[in-house]
Amino acid sequence: MDTDIDPDRFDSRRSTVYANRGLVATSQPLAAEAGVSILRDGGNAFDAAVATAAALNVVEPTSTGLGGDVFALYRTADGEVGALRSCGHAPADATIETVTAALEETDEETLEGYYPESRGYAVDGGASADELGMPFLGPHAVTVPGTARGWEATVQQLGRLSLGDVLEPAVHYAIGGYPVSPVIAHHWRGAETLFTADHAREAYLFDGESPAPGETVTLPRLGESMRKIAEHGADEVYEGSIADEIVDEIQSAGGFMSHDDLAGFEPEFVDPVSTTYNGAEVYELPPNNQGLIALEALNIAEEIGAGEHPYDSAERVHAFAEAVKLAFVDGHRYITDPAYEHVPPLASTAYARERARAIDETPIRNPAVGVPNAIAEDADTVFLTVGDEEGNLVSYINSRFAGFGSGLVAGNTGIALQNRGASFSLDSDHPNSLEPGKRPFHTLVPAIAKLEEDDWLAFGVMGGYMQPQGHVQVLSNLVDYGMNPQAALDMPRWRYREDGTLGVEERLPNAAQLARMGHEVSVLPPVMFGGAQLVRHRGETLSGATEPRKDGAAIGY
Repeated sequence: MDTDIDPDRFDSRRSTVYANRGLVATSQPLAAEAGVSILRDGGNAFDAAVATAAALNVVEPTSTGLGGDVFALYRTADGEVGALRSCGHAPADATIETVTAALEETDEETLEGYYPESRGYAVDGGASADELGMPFLGPHAVTVPGTARGWEATVQQLGRLSLGDVLEPAVHYAIGGYPVSPVIAHHWRGAETLFTADHAREAYLFDGESPAPGETVTLPRLGESMRKIAEHGADEVYEGSIADEIVDEIQSAGGFMSHDDLAGFEPEFVDPVSTTYNGAEVYELPPNNQGLIALEALNIAEEIGAGEHPYDSAERVHAFAEAVKLAFVDGHRYITDPAYEHVPPLASTAYARERARAIDETPIRNPAVGVPNAIAEDADTVFLTVGDEEGNLVSYINSRFAGFGSGLVAGNTGIALQNRGASFSLDSDHPNSLEPGKRPFHTLVPAIAKLEEDDWLAFGVMGGYMQPQGHVQVLSNLVDYGMNPQAALDMPRWRYREDGTLGVEERLPNAAQLARMGHEVSVLPPVMFGGAQLVRHRGETLSGATEPRKDGAAIGY
């Protein structure tokens, strides 16, 4: 087995992939191949997106799963731009009072597990639930999973094949086995300490250890669950035997999830939000997602001419970073479930003109309004894009929030449950305060852009708060600097951090000049700068690119 691989030191050259019948780009080659196989078998881009996402649940289980949520932005062959939001809500019995009371009754050792030191928590000082906030792990961080019904809605409303057809490659990988790729093997190590229950460790560890790169593994419990869903539909997760195991797992750990919470969940097809950036029409998901952050940042960046600076200049990075900074401040203050709170029109160009007045040649210190929630900053996600010869383009994103999620695996199903509820606040005055039936603030944001009349792009950059600022950087690379798709993903990145610092890749030119301008600059490893995927449909040609910082591939035919 390969054991000496450093996932932050890949030096392989990649080039843009071109095809004319179909193309899939994602973070694991076997998953990309699963999507292409569905295209070859007569499916369209929507069928292939679900097949790829399902395969990623198996071959990249460190970042996604049936216990999480799924979102899509898409452009159909007939020109419709639409969006799918399939994210679960808090249980009906989960209130600030009931969760606080449950945490106060939890023994100290278990409580320490809910608030890991790696996320900046310190329970040993005897802090109360009010001081600690929502737990990062455990049963109270679990929200209703949206993935299974989201997949089903995608193929039923927009695809050509059955759910059973598109799940077949994932079932094959789970039951028949597959070799683990290097970056995923690196992240899998976290399961060794996260999972403590025997059934969870048996589902995802092998003699108590995570797999090495190149090691062939099987996930039979997850494969059997997928087979049930393929045969009986998504209702198996919400009203069938899998639902029973999800409820039993959460309630036995002290949580509040009920059968009614699961059965009542339905995905939604919603209208995207959009803006125009230097001639490109950009579409994002509306709240409760952070798509408005990307749109506000693009509007501010256009207002101050950020993309007019030379590419290698510190002034370019400064201008875009300041635009992102202000957009984050607003987004983390106002974006929430719109069924519970009004969200102002942050994508307004008039608002961007007002906000842009705050930007000059020095970094903004302690920008007014809003405090980012640090626990979501570096969350884990999978992202994929698909295009077909008919003109369908799909930007699809699937996640459990942080790695393997809450630390809970539902009985013998092999389904690890998400911890998206950790984004709620236990402060009743906060827009994202915990309420029964409420959906938490969501980091996941796929995107679609129209560059010219017959030139469309499906793209995204996974990874917590890197996502909207990754959108800004990739789109600017294409629109402002005329890069080809792979070059747009390859270029060194920066990211504004929750603590006010500016993280940069060591390859970024003029980082020292950014420090002289007043930025507190820190060099971060490449793994901290997200995972981008891109498929473009221009005329009759598809082109694609994949993240050089991941294991992925762009595959066409």
